[in-house]
Amino acid sequence: MSTSDTSAAAVKTVVAPASASRRRIHLSPYLALFPAFAIVLLAYVVTVVWNIWISFTDSKVLPVNIFVGTKQYERLFATARWLISLQNVVVFGVLFIAGCLILGFLLAVALDQKVRFENTFRTIFLYPFAMSFIVTGLVWQWIMNPTLGLQKVADSIGFTWFRFDWIVQSDLALYVIVLAGIWQSTGLVMAIMLAGLRGVDRELWKATRIDGIPSWRVYLHIVIPILRPTIITASVLLAIAVVRVYELVLATTGGGPGISTEVPGKFIMDYLFGRGNIALATGASTVMFITVVILVTPWLYYEYFREKPRGN
Repeated sequence: MSTSDTSAAAVKTVVAPASASRRRIHLSPYLALFPAFAIVLLAYVVTVVWNIWISFTDSKVLPVNIFVGTKQYERLFATARWLISLQNVVVFGVLFIAGCLILGFLLAVALDQKVRFENTFRTIFLYPFAMSFIVTGLVWQWIMNPTLGLQKVADSIGFTWFRFDWIVQSDLALYVIVLAGIWQSTGLVMAIMLAGLRGVDRELWKATRIDGIPSWRVYLHIVIPILRPTIITASVLLAIAVVRVYELVLATTGGGPGISTEVPGKFIMDYLFGRGNIALATGASTVMFITVVILVTPWLYYEYFREKPRGN
């Protein structure tokens, strides 16, 4: 055997174990994530599929496999309570997300001016978010209660003309839920926006001041576009809170007066556990799931999957 053949054999002997080692290192993250992936597949995907299937059956207290087609969906959309709950969640979602984004941004802008006691103010604004929706609902139920809250205080000091009894008025009770939600979640948006504002290059501000551009125009045309990923993150978190508004409604108004503050989450829980109609409840949850998918898919495609133009 020549010297060159011996060298080649030695190189192959060294390269082969190295390649195998690299393959093991490459596979290690996937092997570590496999248990979590299996749990997600079982806990989410399988249960979602099972939930959709049950909505096409005649299940009542217990699930059965008697296929009835779209009967439950026809009954669902013929129920006035469900239609009102959809209307309420849309109104709540629009007002809640818009209010939190606007107030959170304004608070972040105010704190970004290097004010004194910034840490104290930031803690005060963020504190409500540390409370659950149940606690927030109870607090606002007491505040809005005509016999305990602001209405009672106003009456006791002689302001009998003052009326703040929204919680017992069917046409205004939903706005109590909106106020409670904004009060709790604005601090989170403020913290997210403030972090985004602190990432804006200070040289940009110096340049705009030299050019004499008004601050409001800088925020509107320069800063807000820069904060686009931050705004999207905050909007997604708020949208999740809209879906979870069941707890807030339950603690604040219980869906009343009447069904004026009914939301899909409460409708589903009532029919699932209170009225013993699993098929109708799963039909309602399936409608909500499909709605969320329809709304989220275009955004996911736009953000992560579309081909973005390359710079020169």
